Amino acid sequence: MSRGGVSGSAGDVPIVKAPSRALVISGLGITQIFAWGTSYYLPAVLAAPIVADTGWSLAWVVGGLSLGLLTAGIVSPRVGRAIAQRGGRPVLAASAGLLAAGLLALAAAHSVPTFLMAWLVIGLGMGAGLYDPAFATLGRLYGESGRSAITTLTLFGGFASTVCWPLSAFLDASLGWRGACLAYAAFQIVVALPIYLLLLPRESRRPATTRSSALAPGRTAPPRAGIFLLLATTITLASVISTAMSVHLLTILQAKGFALAVVVSLGALVGPSQVTARAIEMAIARYHHAIWTKLAATSLVTAGLAAMWFGGPVVTLALVLYGAGIGLESIARGTLPLAIFGPERYPIVMGRIAMPSLIAQAVAPTIGALLLKSGGPDGALAAFFAVAACNALLAAVLCFFLRSPRTGSAKIA
Repeated sequence: MSRGGVSGSAGDVPIVKAPSRALVISGLGITQIFAWGTSYYLPAVLAAPIVADTGWSLAWVVGGLSLGLLTAGIVSPRVGRAIAQRGGRPVLAASAGLLAAGLLALAAAHSVPTFLMAWLVIGLGMGAGLYDPAFATLGRLYGESGRSAITTLTLFGGFASTVCWPLSAFLDASLGWRGACLAYAAFQIVVALPIYLLLLPRESRRPATTRSSALAPGRTAPPRAGIFLLLATTITLASVISTAMSVHLLTILQAKGFALAVVVSLGALVGPSQVTARAIEMAIARYHHAIWTKLAATSLVTAGLAAMWFGGPVVTLALVLYGAGIGLESIARGTLPLAIFGPERYPIVMGRIAMPSLIAQAVAPTIGALLLKSGGPDGALAAFFAVAACNALLAAVLCFFLRSPRTGSAKIA
């Protein structure tokens, strides 16, 4: 059990003293907004100014993000092991330094190769500083009670684009895109790095647990390897859908006949729907197992895509359902592995799950573009719906296995 700033229990997570739980979560929430805003969401605003200033092709400029996501996926298992051994403090602090270094290199880039090298460094920072490492840090700090902390953190993360897209546009207009990168680099050093170093506890080094028999208290048998495979697969498929749709949603709606002004208004429904669903989940999480959050997420995404495919007057409802689903998916991504594998093994599990998920996110925009080119908006939506339906089925299968006493998983209420 864990209370306040004391984490873990004997035999599970080292007992460490830390600032108040609310302060830690709030600090990490601020850093998450800008970790996402200065990496994943950066090209959405700055890609066009970069192309206009340098003459580089848009494919190369946007491709930097794909390279960064690929890099993040490759290093994620090492990140998970590092958090399991040393705690999140040094890893997240390193992410701030890496993001700052990558943004500085981005501002100084005057050729495509140096631009892509900068994104390699940013990718290292993403692998060490986005949701999965932050979730792993909270799971290690607060053990089984970390679920509410993870849910709260996703509420902060949901505002990343809301905060950073307008801010990036303002910085570009005031300082140019290079100046915007310099400003964001300064934030990582002046604000994010001190938050990590001052709010997160210093923990003694310990060997990373690699045995699959490491379970949360009360479990009597190791989960089957198939459960991990199911979990990783369903999280990866969800990542493919959300990333591809985030890139192509406006294009799909315009191709289905909506005017640009209407499309922008409709697209704006997704963000509030995510935050609302996360707030509801935070209020009721104590009453159900995390697998039900996963089932709700996959069902809502499937229903939203089906309604979007149908089109017509239900598009507004479709976007609300879809937004709520991907909002819950972010929570399930962090809380379900904790519920299944327990806090001791959680950082390693998160690192391993992040690898295929981030790599899939790197290629998802290209997959979406190919689907749009070959099948048009209806063909692309049909394909996304099929993937979402398969994902909902996988979540149901995972729920079935977790309910089986042979897996040794915690009881599902």
